[in-house]
Parts: sequence; C-alpha cells; structure tokens
Amino acid sequence: MEKTTGEYRFTQLESVIFGARKIESLGAELARRGAKRAMIVTGKTLGRSKLLDRVKTAAGSSLAGVFTGAAQHVPSNTVTELIGEARHLEVDAMVSFGGGSPIDTVKAAAMALMKENNGRELLHIAVPTTLSAGEFTPAGGVTNESTRVKGGVADPRLQAKVVILDPALTVETPAWLWASTGMRALDHAVESSYSIRHQLITDTLASRAIALLNAHLLPSLQTAGDEELEHRVQCQLAAWLSIFGMMNTRGGVSHALGHQIGPFWNVPHGVTSCITLPHVMRFMAEIAADRFGPIAEGFGIRFDRGNPRSAALECADRTAQFIKKFEVPTRLRDVGVPREEISRIAGTVLEEVKRSNTVGADVTLEQLVAILDSTY
Repeated sequence: MEKTTGEYRFTQLESVIFGARKIESLGAELARRGAKRAMIVTGKTLGRSKLLDRVKTAAGSSLAGVFTGAAQHVPSNTVTELIGEARHLEVDAMVSFGGGSPIDTVKAAAMALMKENNGRELLHIAVPTTLSAGEFTPAGGVTNESTRVKGGVADPRLQAKVVILDPALTVETPAWLWASTGMRALDHAVESSYSIRHQLITDTLASRAIALLNAHLLPSLQTAGDEELEHRVQCQLAAWLSIFGMMNTRGGVSHALGHQIGPFWNVPHGVTSCITLPHVMRFMAEIAADRFGPIAEGFGIRFDRGNPRSAALECADRTAQFIKKFEVPTRLRDVGVPREEISRIAGTVLEEVKRSNTVGADVTLEQLVAILDSTY
C-alpha cells in the first residue's frame, strides 16, 4: 500500500467576499487596510460602463483615480502606462476591475513599484467580472509586443489580499466571454487532477469545481434576475475552487498551449481552453488515465480504477460535448489561425511543459505538433 504524503501551500489571500451587491464592502476593506489613495484599474469597455460607477462609489473617499488602459494579454506598454499613472497619483492601493487582463496588469505594475520602493507592498483588491480566476494567484502574464511571446511575473506578495465576487457586476460580461472563461476554470480543474502533483485537497477542489460548472454555467446564461445572480455566484465559486488546487499542482499541456496560442494569434485564453482542452485530455488519457478519478466524479461518470482508460476518454468526450453547448470557438481555424503556422509555437510550448513538469512522462515536439494539428 502506497504511503500518503504531500503538502499544500496557501497564498497571502486574506478574504474572499462573495454574493450579490458585496461590492459595497470595498470602501471598508480599503479603510481596514489603511489605504488612502486607491486607483481602480480596468479596461476600455468597463471604463465606459455604468458598473464602474458602482465600484467608484463603493471605494468612497479613498479613490484617487481610475486607469482604463488595461488590454487583452497584458501588453508590456500598458503596464508601463499604469506604473507612470500610479507614480503620478502616489497610490497605495489598486482595485482591479474586470477579467484577467486588468488583474495581471496590476500584478505586473505592482512588481515594478515594489522593486522601486524597497520591497514595500502595494495593496491589491480584485473585483473580477469573468471566470478566469487570475485574482486568486500571485502570478501574472505579460506579453512582449515585439515577439508576441508571453512571459510573466510571480511573487507571493503580488497576491490580491481581498477578492470580491459580486455576480451583479458580471451581468454585462459578454456571453461568449463568460462561457469561455468558465471553460478556462474547467481547464484549471481538469489539469490539476491529472497533474503528477495532485493530492486529496486538490482533487476535492477540482471535482467540486467541475460539478458546479456543469450545474450552473449554462443556466447562468439562460436565466434572469435573482436566479441568474445565484447561478453566476456559483460559477464564481467554481472558478475559485478550480484554481486554488491548480496553484499547487501547476498547469499542464492545455495551459502551456494556451499561453502561447493566446498572445501569438490574439486569442483570448478562455477561448484557447475551449479549443485545446478535449484534445489534451485524450492525450493524457493514454498517459495517466488513473488520475482522471476526480474529473469523472465531477462529470458524474463511473470510474473503474482497474480499467480507467475508458472513463478517462469519456471525460474528454463529455468535456467536448459540454463546450459545444455554448457559442464559443472549438477549432483553431475558427479563430483565424493559419494552419501552416501552428507548429511555430510548439518549441516554446515544449519548454513550458518541461518547466512545469506535470505530465509524469516525457513529451516530445512531435506529440505537441500532433495535438495542435488535432485542434485545427
């Protein structure tokens, strides 16, 4: 009998506040932590939305300014702009409002400002409007505009101290973006399950996240009023569970593919998960079918540990069927990626797969090219 061993590392996240109209707690959270000059960081679309007024009002007297320049895939020039604005306003806190782009833009800017100020941390409160779950990690991606290669920053001190999950602030999120970032959350849960670093805690979080997404993601787009808000907050909780496990297990091949497909061809990361996840799951079913138990449980699929391959492949098929319920792209050709170019990123993807070391077997360049071909 194998010995059970492992460890689970927590982040510096202090509070998760969830529920309709919980944005009203923002001012108190800023005051509790001594923030006197806070800046809201968002993108152009939310910057024009009336929802921004709710966040500004909630911030209260500590609000020093608003930055609306965050952009998809976090181009490094937007980080530079935010750093300049933060210096000018002498901010001591940032409130990211939106999806992964403003959240990661804050992290990257905070890293630079922390280095300038002898390690002094900048308070970050995250108010997400998608399900990508970047608000729960101390790492963020940044894209080099000249090479279109995505790198990033990572430091425990970059973790948002407070996350406010208010479903009422997600109602203007486009349906395709809400659905595709829901698939990103599903990707987190699946890849944490079949990572070689999986363990009881991460398996439990992943299984519950998968079940919640299956139960609530589609209804969250088909209902209205209080019922819609309840489905949406359940999806937000699923996103939290999905990534709180993966931070310990790290991402797998689907994440590595998405990190390069996204910035190289300007494809949102949620959409890359819609395209890559079922194909990578079939690949992993041949390598680590025995690790698919939590995934099967989340989907309600019977899992035979003595013969796990059939259930693992059924999990991949069920994932593909789930994705097809939404109006999202499912092939690289659907997002305008030229077929003759797809092998260009395979080498960079392979480097990330080797660094993350989650598969538990050697992955070859040829295998990655074959997965990319299958996604076309």
